[in-house]
This record gives sequence, structure tokens and C-alpha cells, in this order.
Amino acid sequence: MRIGLIQITQETSSFNPTLTTLADFESFGIYEGAEILERLHSGGPVGGYLDAIGRCGVEVETVPIIRGNTRSGGRLSTEAFEFFDAKVRDGLGGAGELDGLVMLLHGAASAEGIDDVEGALLRTARGLVGSSLPLALMLDHHANVTQEIIDHADIIVGFRTQPHDQFETARDLTLHAVRLFARQIIPVVAWRKLRMLTHQEQYLTSRGPMKILFDRAREMERDTQVLAVSPFPMQCWLDADEGGWAIIVVTDDDPTLAESLAEELAELAWSMRTDFQRTESRPVDQAVIDADRAEGGLVILSDTGDSVLGGSGGDSTVILEAILRLGIRGRALVPMIDSVSARRLSQAGIDATVTVALGGRSAPFFTPLEVTGVVRAVSDGIVELTGHTQTRIEMGHTVAFEVGPVTLLVSEFAGVAGIDPAVYRHVGLEPAEYQMVVMKTASNFQYMAPLTSAIIRVATPGPTQSDIAALAWQRVPRPIFPMESLTTWRG
Repeated sequence: MRIGLIQITQETSSFNPTLTTLADFESFGIYEGAEILERLHSGGPVGGYLDAIGRCGVEVETVPIIRGNTRSGGRLSTEAFEFFDAKVRDGLGGAGELDGLVMLLHGAASAEGIDDVEGALLRTARGLVGSSLPLALMLDHHANVTQEIIDHADIIVGFRTQPHDQFETARDLTLHAVRLFARQIIPVVAWRKLRMLTHQEQYLTSRGPMKILFDRAREMERDTQVLAVSPFPMQCWLDADEGGWAIIVVTDDDPTLAESLAEELAELAWSMRTDFQRTESRPVDQAVIDADRAEGGLVILSDTGDSVLGGSGGDSTVILEAILRLGIRGRALVPMIDSVSARRLSQAGIDATVTVALGGRSAPFFTPLEVTGVVRAVSDGIVELTGHTQTRIEMGHTVAFEVGPVTLLVSEFAGVAGIDPAVYRHVGLEPAEYQMVVMKTASNFQYMAPLTSAIIRVATPGPTQSDIAALAWQRVPRPIFPMESLTTWRG
């Protein structure tokens, strides 16, 4: 059996005006051919794919086409989209005869002039392999499922957890795919599109209404006729013309069951719509004061409006300004993605005292903050990681910059945006020695968990803010909940 393999992932925040370029993908690594199977895959989707191939009991030749992923951010540049579109076209054009195609995509990527990048890539793939070749698709559960995605994929499986289970989802998708390619199953897809958006603070699948919804999906999968049940609580900052939640159910040749379960899960999600709107974030000053007074270990300040893993630029100065103004007693770690300042501080060198206008460059929500501090460490930004889909990242020029009680990790590129202790330890900083750490995420706290005693969500503005109704939506279908009061999820 010959299987084509493609992985292209990026998550877009439409409210971040800074384009995602090829350089952003290159900082994580772009691989082609055999290198895809050899580099940086152990805990990620490609690792899950290979694990399934090793256990499926079928002799498989993998034909790797292209692998490219990067952090969340603004829309892809035209150059970046055209690069990957061409790689899909040329790679499949030269792949020879295939028995099936596995595509590991995100589902919430947009590009300049293109709302639905995944739909466009699937359309390109279909144009090369034809309508009869079976195609298996993995999506992030924050995907914006569109009609084109449905039209071009034979089986679709979304992540089951937040934080995400990329390895496990790719493994299970691939096991289904091998059976599909061997014509042992006949997938039937039913789906529902909901006129609903929900903010990030109720996205964790381990608690609250999201747990109820995803637990029910897992219960449905206990039926042996059900191949996959995937809720898709869409990336809540993607302003796209088919935007909104979706539910996908895939059964083995049982359309009635698929339709029934999709309807049930859509109704369950809609019944909890107000629960999904509950917020837990605190005003900025109160959050900083609470963190400073806390006892028992490192406190995470979740910068909800500047979530790099959700698509923001990582250069908000809102929490930093409050920390400096309020005169905290404890010490704070703050990541700052600012290429201009990172290069300047790096050139100044260790022990240099520098005044710099820091951050506030990526989006109109933020403004630069002038600070004076001392450069304590300088790095080339090459960081080795464990427990990530990437085992090696490039953060570019990276500097530990001390401003009063705050130590800033100022980097040229995002990397993993300061969510892992390894990026601080790389420049000689130990997070456990600090009172608080600002994290540019609203959910990926797991890497700091062994060190932390509390998590405080901060109600900050930005391209990933929790107050989604206040954002300047232009393309999503209207009316849509919660911007409008609706009595039904149906379009």
C-alpha cells in the first residue's frame, strides 16, 4: 500500500494584521521527502502517523510530500500560501500511483484573499489525485469546517482534547485511513454548522461545558459503527465567511446514525451556549496585585488578549506596564516578541544599560512602552525542547533584559512564546525563582504546571481577547451568537 503524506499547519487570528510569512515557517522547519519522516516528529502528528503504520499489520510505503508548520498568527502571505500550494501540486504530481492520501492540516488558516486555506489545499490535492482516491484528513478541533473541506475529504477526525492530543489523533486517523484505503470500511460523513462563536476561557476539555460536550462525543464513539465524532469549537478570532462552530460524525456505512448523532451533538452544544460565554479573567491591575500577594509558588498571569498560541503577536505591554507602575514586591518573568528590540539589545551586549521602546508593534491594540534596563544574557535563540511537536526551535536573537523587578525574555521570533521553562533556562533563568510569570496563552499551561501554584486569567485587550463581541467582525455570517441573540443554531 502506498500512502501520500502531507502536513501543513497554521492557525490564523484575523485581528492580527501582521502577515505570517515563509520565514515564520522556516523558523520551525520546512521539510520535504524522506526528511519529513526523520526530523522532529516523535510527539507530533507525523509521529502518530508512523506509530499507526507500525501497528496496522499492512505493509505500507509512505510517500512524504511536504511538512510545514508554524505558530499561530496573522493571515498567510500570498507568497507563503503559493509556496505550499505549489509543493502539494508538484509533490502529488510526482508521487506516482497512490492507494490513499493522509493530510494533517489545521483547519483555521486564512491567507491574503483566501478565507479557507485548507479547503484550497484540499482542492489542489483533489485536482491531482482525482475524485476516487480516498483522502483522510486530520484537523485541529479549532478548525473552521467549510463545505469545501467536507466535499474533498472521505474521513475527518479532529483533536479530542485541549491541550491537544496531536499524536493520538493522527495515530487513530491513520488506523482508520489504512482500513479505508484497503476498502474495509465505507465512511459516511454527517455534519452540522452552528451560528455560534465562543471565547477561549471555556475551551479546556477537562472541565466545564466543553468537557460535557467532548465526553458525550467519546460516548458516541463506543458504538462500533461510529468511526469518529468531532466537535469543532472554531478558532474564535477567525473572521471568515463560513465562520462558526461545527459538528462532524463519521460512521461506517450508516448515514442514518451519522445524521442522528450530529443533530444530537449540535443541540447539546447549543443548549450550553450561555455557559460557554462565562468569563473568569480579572482586570489587569487586580490580577497583578493578586499574583504579587499569592503564596506558595510561581503564579501564571495568562495574557488572554495576547495569546501567541491563538494568533496574537506576543508584544503586548499591558501587563508589563501594570507590573512596573504598581511596584510589585516579587519578581516577574515576561516574554516579549519584538524583533527590533531583540536585535538592538543583543548588539548592546551583556551588562549594557539600555533604554528602549519595547513591544507594541504587531497590532493596534498595543503601544510601545519605554523602559530602561540591563542586558543580563544574550542567546542565538536555538532551544532544545522535550514534550513538544518540535524538539528544536529557533527564537532568533534572544535576550534576558532586567527592568526593575521584571526580567524580560525578548526574542526575535516567537518560538513557543515563553510557555516552556526551557526557553528561560536557555538564557540562565530559573522560573521557579520568580513570583509570577506572564504566559502568552489562555490554555497551554501544562509545561509550567510542575512549578506553578495558581493561574490567573487577565482581561487584556488584543487580537485574542476574550471579549470577542467587541472585535471588528466583517466576514462571519450574521446574525451569529453571541453578537446577536438567537433562538436556534441553524443558518
